[in-house]
Amino acid sequence: MERKMRRFKQELSADETERILRKGRECTIAVDGDDDYPYAVPINYVYDGQRIYLHSASQGHKIDALRRNPKLSLCVIEKGDIIPEEFTTYFRSVIVFGIARFVAAETEKRNALRKLCEKYCMGLDPTDEIDKFIKTVNIIEITIDRMTGKQAIELTRQ
Repeated sequence: MERKMRRFKQELSADETERILRKGRECTIAVDGDDDYPYAVPINYVYDGQRIYLHSASQGHKIDALRRNPKLSLCVIEKGDIIPEEFTTYFRSVIVFGIARFVAAETEKRNALRKLCEKYCMGLDPTDEIDKFIKTVNIIEITIDRMTGKQAIELTRQ
């Protein structure tokens, strides 16, 4: 699936797209949900320069959907300033298309959890917390097929 961006002048560079993906705090993933409905859910994530990692419970709508179909899209919004007097939003965002894999090996799970903790719990030692939940936490690794970044046309003019 290779689709060209319709408003190509608004496309961000690969470096800027990666910067947003690294810096972002939350994303929304969209999966193939129940009864032919898409299912979108907000979640924390970490991007290590190659892959994206999510942590999750072992059961639920998102998990069931990804077991049926591991393809997903993910959206990170860096900026979303509403400008009422211009009837627009100054936005900057990234869309990722990728394939999810459930991480089974404990070493890989620990590595992903450490990356998540480095991002969200800087300065804290996560060892005890990881030990406490390592058997029940689910780690989802996303291999990126493609990603694009886009910003409001007004931001390209600045």
